[in-house]
Amino acid sequence: MRRALALAAEGVGLVSPNPLVGCVIVSPEGDVVGEGSYIYDNVTHAEGVALAMAGKRSVGATAYVSLEPHDHHSRTRPCTEALIEAGIARVVCPIEDPNPLVSGRGFERLRRAGVNVTTGILADEAARQNEKFICWHRKQRPFVHLKMAVSLDGRISTGRGISAKLTSDAALRRVHDLRHEHDAILIGANTAIVDDPSLTDRSGKPRRRPLVRVVLDNRTQTPLDAMIVTSARDVPTFLFSDDGEISVSEALVDAGVRFFPTDARDLSAVLADLRENDIQSVLVEGGAAVAGSFIDARLVDKVTFFIAPVIIGGGDAPAAVAGRGAASLADAFHLKDVDIARHGDCFEITGYPRV
Repeated sequence: MRRALALAAEGVGLVSPNPLVGCVIVSPEGDVVGEGSYIYDNVTHAEGVALAMAGKRSVGATAYVSLEPHDHHSRTRPCTEALIEAGIARVVCPIEDPNPLVSGRGFERLRRAGVNVTTGILADEAARQNEKFICWHRKQRPFVHLKMAVSLDGRISTGRGISAKLTSDAALRRVHDLRHEHDAILIGANTAIVDDPSLTDRSGKPRRRPLVRVVLDNRTQTPLDAMIVTSARDVPTFLFSDDGEISVSEALVDAGVRFFPTDARDLSAVLADLRENDIQSVLVEGGAAVAGSFIDARLVDKVTFFIAPVIIGGGDAPAAVAGRGAASLADAFHLKDVDIARHGDCFEITGYPRV
C-alpha cells in the first residue's frame, strides 16, 4: 500500500480536478507483477495501467489501490469491471472515494463479484494525500491552504511596508513545491501593489494546467503595469471586484485578466466561482488582511508558516494575520497534526485546524 501511495504521488500537478491514484498488483506467489499511476492526460486509470503490465498474472492476484475503484463510465470504462475481468481475487484499498458517483459503489460491485475487499490500510495517509480532492467533494469548494512567510517576531515586512525577502533560498524552493501542488494562488490587491509578484510555479516540475493567479481587489486598484497584469495573456489571472471604475476593469480585461464582478469580501462566493472553474485547491499567500479574512471566516483547511531567523520589531511593522482576530484564546485558530521541517536557516510549520 505504501508503494501504491508513492505511485499516486507521481500524479501531483497532473490530475486535478481528479484524484491521485496508484495501484500495485501482487501475484499469489507474492511477486509485484504490475504497477500504475493515474495521469489525467493519459486517460487510463492506475488500475488499468497496472493490469496491462501484469497481464495473465493478474489471475488470483491482489490489487493494492490507493483510492476506491470507480464503478461508473467516465472517460474510461469502470475500473471495477477491469479488475473483475482480469481475475483479481482481492482488492486492498484504504478509503472510499468521496465522489458521490463512486463512494461505496466500487467496493459493493467488487464484493458482489466475489472479490475479497479489505479497507482501512493506511487510511489516514491516503486521506491526507487526497485532501484536496476530498475537500472538493465533501465541502463543495476548493481546498484552502494558507501560506505565510514571517520573521521570528511574526512580522511580514518592516513598518514602511517595503517588500523584502524573508526566507532562505531553500525555503523558497519549498514554496514553489507547494505552488506546484495547487491549482491557484491567491493574494490581495495590496500584495499586488507592494510586492508586484509574478506568482508563478518555478518548481521546474511538470503540471497539466498552468497555475491560476487570483487577486481579491474590491476597489480595482491593481496597477495596469503590475506583472500579473502585463503577463495575463500568458498566465491565467482572475480578479474579483464588485466596485471601482468601469474603465479600469475594462482595461484589465483588455490586458487579458478575467474579471469577476463578485464581492471580494465574500470569500464563500469567491470560492464558489473558483470551483465552477475547476479550481480544486487554492494556496493563499497574503497579505495580512486576506489571511485574516480567511481565518475569521474559518475557510482555511491547512496552514503553513515559514519562519525566518530575523527580528524586525517596531510597532508599525505588520503582523502576518489581521482581520477581527480572536476575542479569547478559546476562540483562537488552533492547529493539530503539526509538522516542523527545516529549510536552510528557516523553519516550516504546517498544521490543520481543529474542528
